[in-house]
Amino acid sequence: MNGVKTVLLLGLLTGLLLFVGETLGGQNGMMLALVIAVVMNFASYFWSDKIALAMNGAKPISREDAPMVYRICERLTANNHLPMPKIYAIPTDSPNAFATGRNPEHASVAFTTGILKILDEQELEGVIAHELSHVKNRDILISAVAATIAGALTMVARMAYWAELFGGFGGRSSDDERGGGIFSGLLMIIVAPIAAMLIQLAISRSREYQADASGAEMTHNPYGLANALQKLDVYSKRLPMQASPSTAHMFIVQPFTGRGLMNAVGNLFSTHPPIAKRIERLTGRKME
Repeated sequence: MNGVKTVLLLGLLTGLLLFVGETLGGQNGMMLALVIAVVMNFASYFWSDKIALAMNGAKPISREDAPMVYRICERLTANNHLPMPKIYAIPTDSPNAFATGRNPEHASVAFTTGILKILDEQELEGVIAHELSHVKNRDILISAVAATIAGALTMVARMAYWAELFGGFGGRSSDDERGGGIFSGLLMIIVAPIAAMLIQLAISRSREYQADASGAEMTHNPYGLANALQKLDVYSKRLPMQASPSTAHMFIVQPFTGRGLMNAVGNLFSTHPPIAKRIERLTGRKME
């Protein structure tokens, strides 16, 4: 199913780029858009994980720097017949984590330095099991591809705006045409990020519940993950993480993606289920 979703998302990206190219530049614009689409599809499949890691400033971390992380990962991957993922650290005190990669053999798990400071071993085990569940369930490819597409949608909107502002690829002489172009460019700037959030919303909520459940099965301890989620909910509000909206859906808890109106819009299209509901599903108890 995730493979089908990935193909559909890549098809959506291709169709969008071709439409914008033809609208702005006719046949020449469509051909240019086709070239861009081929490059973007290739990059989305093979390099989307590296793009997501780079966008969040993740760097490889050694066993000496995170012995508990490596010890837990090695135990859980061995018990569940998974390859050992690459381990990364994100230099921020806001606690969070995500997994990425095109398949289990090319998986990476990134932890913020903040999450490594506040969780005990059982809680960290719950978080790692959750992320490894995304790997095992093969959520990580579609998650990374969606992040790349979300970024591409925003980029296309900005390209459309500037192209229309200066008369499109072929140029325009009429002020009226240029005014209409500016309006359509502004419209795309508004619509594209919302479309990106809707893509993320469609793929994220159910898979978070599933990863919580299968992560609890891995550890045979749902309270480890439940306690971790409760801590993350509290600390992430005290120390909000400034994350790109295009990668927000990848994290174990919703990061902060903007201020004022943008944050309100981001919350409206939240890619994560409420923490209280996740904890209730794990433990059967309502969060106080």
